[in-house]
Amino acid sequence: MGPVLTANTTVHVIWYGTWSRQQKHILRGFIRSISDDSAPHPSVAGWWRTVRLYTDQTGANVTAHISLGSEKNDRHYSHGRSLTRLTVQHVIRAAVAAPRRPLPVNPRGGLYLLLTSADVAVQDFCAGACGFHYFTFPPSSATPSLTRGWATPPRAARASARTPSPCRSTSCRRGRGRGRRRPPNGDAGVDGMVSVIGHELAELATNPLVNAWYAGADPSFPTEIADLCQGIYGTGGGGAYTGR
Repeated sequence: MGPVLTANTTVHVIWYGTWSRQQKHILRGFIRSISDDSAPHPSVAGWWRTVRLYTDQTGANVTAHISLGSEKNDRHYSHGRSLTRLTVQHVIRAAVAAPRRPLPVNPRGGLYLLLTSADVAVQDFCAGACGFHYFTFPPSSATPSLTRGWATPPRAARASARTPSPCRSTSCRRGRGRGRRRPPNGDAGVDGMVSVIGHELAELATNPLVNAWYAGADPSFPTEIADLCQGIYGTGGGGAYTGR
């Protein structure tokens, strides 16, 4: 049994591509709501309390404190409009090693979330995954003083605003005409991202080094906690406890 995220966690966001103020507002609001215990039921914070039930080998629970940290705009598509999983790591490396306003490097409580706009293609997007998470060590050439001090390396996750089925918000895929459901925030792509970001944060918190909470014989292709109920909401979804 490996570690889970027990330390207070700060999410640093990289906005890759072109984003409107409203899109950023929606996604910032979601991240901030994870630890907002003052919100009325049902709430994102209430959902996160289910995630917090998972523990590490010492019995310590997943952190209750998720906050929004620094942000970096990459509106000029520094690594092009077609990214591979390896390129995603390069984008994050560039953000933490930037000569101007680099993202802070926090090896214990830093989480780096790369969000790609609708005009960016990403390897396997919506064919193999709607998002993914992993961990990475920054190169010594970029941050020589930190390579020795990392008990828990920074984690990286990404999602995309281009959300055709099955990544699109479920509220946008039911019904036609006057009875058709509308996305909660009026933006089907970004509302789909809210679901994907929540999915990846839950799995990242419970399986950050790909050696904690997962099922399957191959940890490189694990079934993680959010995979058990993907696209299913409420009590009993997916054969697992998904909240009420």
